[in-house]
Order: sequence, then structure tokens, then C-alpha cells
Amino acid sequence: QLQAFGGGSVQAGDSLRLSCAASELTFSLYHMGWFRQAPGKEREFVAAVSRSSITTSYADSVRGRFNISRDNARNTLYLQMNGLKAEDSALYFCAARRDWGTVGEEYWYWGQGTLVTVSS
Repeated sequence: QLQAFGGGSVQAGDSLRLSCAASELTFSLYHMGWFRQAPGKEREFVAAVSRSSITTSYADSVRGRFNISRDNARNTLYLQMNGLKAEDSALYFCAARRDWGTVGEEYWYWGQGTLVTVSS
């Protein structure tokens, strides 16, 4: 089970950190990802981190502004979002998969979303 939290309403340029707490699964065995979905748009990949944090991947739209990390000892995934823009407003989801990849449909487990609203 995955539970995302940390969303909120911020101004453009602000920072926000999302967290995703994992329970009832062996967190360290899963590659983890963040996805987002804005109203009227399809879900899109944001970032992913490998089991041991050696490998990360980012969508072009967030590279350089967002940072994904994880703490396997705490069973927690993070997404540090800096320089937020209005177009970052969306419902953000965390997800887990056993093999590496960034395709949402291939993720096994999903948390509920946490809403991020950025005002310009």
C-alpha cells in the first residue's frame, strides 16, 4: 500500500516536497515513480528512482527543478519540487514496480493522489 501526501497550494516559484509512505510491501525491492495528472489531461510520468537510488529518470518538463529520492530504511519516497510553475498543478501519484521503467501502465502498485496547485 502506498500513501502520498505533502501536496498543497503554493505560488509560482515556490518549493514543495511530496512524500509517499509504503506499507505492506518490501519497499526496497521496488523501483519507484511519481506520476501526475492535470484536469482534462492524461496521466504523465514525472520521475523514477531505482531500488538502490543509483538510477533516476525525469521528464523533460521537470528535469533540473524536481528531485526524486527515497529512504529505504523509512520505506518512504520523496519528490522535492523547486521552481514550481502553474503547469505543474496536478494530482500527483506515487507508484511501484519490480523491473525498471517509466511507463505508468507497467507499475504494479499505486497510491492515492496528492493535489498540488500552483498559482501564477
